[in-house]
Amino acid sequence: MKSHVPFVLISLFVLTVFSVLADSRSFSIDYENNCFQKDGKPFQYISGSIHYSRIPRDYWKDRLLKMYMTGLNAIQVYVPWNFHETIQGAFNFAGDRDLEYFLNLANQTGLLVILRPGPYICAEWEMGGLPAWLLHKPNIILRSADTEYLQAVSDWLAVLLTKMKPWLYQNGGNIISVQVENEYGSYFACDYNYMRHLHTLFHLFLGEDVILFTTDGNTDKEMICGTLEGLYATIDFGTDTNITTAFNRQRRFEPKGPLVNSEFYTGWLDHWGDKHASVDTEKVSKMLGEMLVMGASVNMYMFEGGTNFGYWNGADYDTRFRSVVTSYDYNAPLSEAGDPTDKLLAIRDVIKTFRDIPVGPMPPATPKLSYGFVTLLKVGNISSLLDTLSPQGPVRSQYPLTFEEVKQYYGFMLYRTTLPRNVPEPTPLISPLNGIRDRAYVSVNGVYQGFLERDTTLVMNVTGRQGDQLDILVENMGRVNFGTYINDNKGLLGNLNLGNDVLTDWLIYPLDINTAVASGWLQSDHSEVPPGPELEPGDGPMIYSGTLKTKGLEWDSFLKLNGWTKGQVWVNSVNLGRYWPQRGPQQTLYVPGPFLSATQPNNITILELERAPSHGRILFMDRPQLDNTGQKT
Repeated sequence: MKSHVPFVLISLFVLTVFSVLADSRSFSIDYENNCFQKDGKPFQYISGSIHYSRIPRDYWKDRLLKMYMTGLNAIQVYVPWNFHETIQGAFNFAGDRDLEYFLNLANQTGLLVILRPGPYICAEWEMGGLPAWLLHKPNIILRSADTEYLQAVSDWLAVLLTKMKPWLYQNGGNIISVQVENEYGSYFACDYNYMRHLHTLFHLFLGEDVILFTTDGNTDKEMICGTLEGLYATIDFGTDTNITTAFNRQRRFEPKGPLVNSEFYTGWLDHWGDKHASVDTEKVSKMLGEMLVMGASVNMYMFEGGTNFGYWNGADYDTRFRSVVTSYDYNAPLSEAGDPTDKLLAIRDVIKTFRDIPVGPMPPATPKLSYGFVTLLKVGNISSLLDTLSPQGPVRSQYPLTFEEVKQYYGFMLYRTTLPRNVPEPTPLISPLNGIRDRAYVSVNGVYQGFLERDTTLVMNVTGRQGDQLDILVENMGRVNFGTYINDNKGLLGNLNLGNDVLTDWLIYPLDINTAVASGWLQSDHSEVPPGPELEPGDGPMIYSGTLKTKGLEWDSFLKLNGWTKGQVWVNSVNLGRYWPQRGPQQTLYVPGPFLSATQPNNITILELERAPSHGRILFMDRPQLDNTGQKT
């Protein structure tokens, strides 16, 4: 029998070396010299935000390398709670959710990490990263010391922070600081007991040596409600702000220590129907240089934005509901597809004057290809496909139930009832309490009648006979991610009236379109509805399918849906996100090469919600179009 002593000795030696290395590593705040200290020496970070949840795993290394070659020495990373615990108690850190793999890639690349684990992150992400299942409790006060909310947060952080502790810099990893909550001063609650509870939890799971910080906007109110003794207070602002005024505000809350802009805005987000946002490159590079001259540590938000794949886009609510578009390009230094831009080159030129940047060329843009046109065939309307899309059958209820009550958190649900009387003349179908969340597509006996929309279209006319089938397909367009209204339930939140009659006796079908697509059940050759040789124009929610052959290449592309109205696209089993070219400004959807097959036909599935074009074509292009509000059909 062979001895295991040599192996044991080697293992002990490795552990000892690792322990010595970890003991020699430190990251702290030097309050006397107003700076960070890394391993006992003054340190200034130049960082960029990147969201692993918005980038295909296959491209993580490419994006991180481009950030490193720009001269960044750190990255800033949000952790979306709902991305990892979509169903309460079921934690997913595999595949595109493998946060530790992402941290390891950053470490191998030479990038330190500023971790922002929430539990709330905003980030223009669905519900600001909070899981929709929190809304099972109708009176829950999110982001507060509400007992049920705190219990859910504690359970989540026990899992997440335990995973993160080995990645702290002083433990041999690359996480140099950890944010507690996010821009809490912008929230109405201003609950210091909640922040104290988080403070305790973070120290419990991460230890006493970690730097914990807060980030808040550039106003006194935000800084007052968002900061807490024991958490280092940082500030965020963009190119429209006076640097001295902003850092003077931080100094009122942190008289000593490093100046930090945790979110220096290189760009901005888009909403459907708004003009494409952009921030001037010269202003960004000039202001970055001015902050670095002052010795400030700066994180650029975003450095690469990425994409709101699937149903992950958020929404804002000020005077009305505004849904965030699928692209999170953000006019950032790296484009949505990870391509270096003029803004990146300008930023690199600034960084060169403050620190040595890596020698060598910037990695090039990923290759793009215009695959050309694909013609789609009609599979069938939603009503005809319910057995496939909702195999568990309907939930019966006298009155409408919300998505959360049915535990269908994202996507679509179909509400079905019958007309209670003859309505030969156009009769108003009304949402009297503005209870549409967020868009409802109305059909009678399978014939599309029109739509209702949150805040803007609360009445439409229908006709029909008593007993006719009334179908209302409701789309969750993304929960509010910022401000007071993040407790954003979806579906029909109140009764619908037909004239003076309250509609009752509902069949409610949760639709699992992702599973149906992944199973191949929505391809035209699997459908019970025989497609015609050509696509016929159709109104209302309808499924279409086709195939793309990539000519042996798996290159990035951009999908343009000219003449299509509004809907959702899947390539193979991947939900690319929402399209709405008629409202804009986004006109194309990003199709990463790793989502395609070079050897097999690629299945394209579209849910068109209103009206498809008679030509039935979609176009795969080699460049994006993100800045056109509205289109001609």
